[in-house]
Amino acid sequence: MTEVIVYQATAEQVQAAYNFSVIPTPIAPAAPKSAGLASGLSIWALKISRILAVVGIALIIFTYAPSVWYWAQSQIGNYSTSFALSQTELTKLSVYSNAQKPATTPAFDPKLSVINHLSIASIGVDTDIQEATLDNYEEALKKGVWRVSDFGAPNETGTPVILAAHRFGYLAWTNLFRHKNSFFNLPKVKTGDTVSIIWRQRKYTYEVYAVGKGTEITDYSADLILYTCENLAGPEREFVYGRLIPV
Repeated sequence: MTEVIVYQATAEQVQAAYNFSVIPTPIAPAAPKSAGLASGLSIWALKISRILAVVGIALIIFTYAPSVWYWAQSQIGNYSTSFALSQTELTKLSVYSNAQKPATTPAFDPKLSVINHLSIASIGVDTDIQEATLDNYEEALKKGVWRVSDFGAPNETGTPVILAAHRFGYLAWTNLFRHKNSFFNLPKVKTGDTVSIIWRQRKYTYEVYAVGKGTEITDYSADLILYTCENLAGPEREFVYGRLIPV
C-alpha cells in the first residue's frame, strides 16, 4: 500500500511556488448613519448664519443711516442756527405778546406727569419737553424737543408756545428714539390733528389749523407753533400752527 504523505505548506511557500503576492484588500469602515445628518445640519447652519448676518447688517444700516448722513452733512457747517429765531421773529413776537388772550386753564390732575410732556398721536411723538436758554438750547435739542425760552408757556397768555426739535438728530439716536422724541415726521402733521401738552399736571390740547414751509414764522396769532428743519442743510423750516381748544 502506497503511503500518502500530506505536507502543510505555509503562505510563504505557496507564494514562492506560484510567484504571486497576496495583498489583503482593505475594508473601509462603514460610515455611521449620523455622519450624513451632521453634514446636512452644518450646511443649513452655515446658510442660516449668513442670512442672519445680512439681516443684522441691514438693521444697523436702517437704524443709523439717517444719523450718519446728518453727521456727515453737519461737518460742512453748523445748522443749529436754523433753530434760533431771527431778529424779525423776536420783534414781532414781542409786539404780539402785548395782545392778551382770554386765559384757558384746564383742571389740575395729580395723576398726570409732573414732567412737562408733549404728545402728537398722529406721528407718534411722545416725549418730555426740554427747558434751556437761548445760550445752550443745543443741549436741549440733543435730548429731543426744546421749548423756546423767553416766550409762551401753556399756562400763560399772549405769546404763543414755541417748540423746536431736530429732524435727523445725532449718531447716538436710534430710529425709535428719533420717531418718539424729535420732529422727524413733523411734515406729516395735517390740519385737524391734535397736539397735547402736559404742563404742571394740567393737560392742554391744541388743534392744528395750518401747516407750512418757510424761513420764518408767518402767523403770530397761533397758541402753539412747532417747527423743525426741512432738510439737512439750509434755512428752510417746517411749521405747524395750533389753536388751544377751550375746556
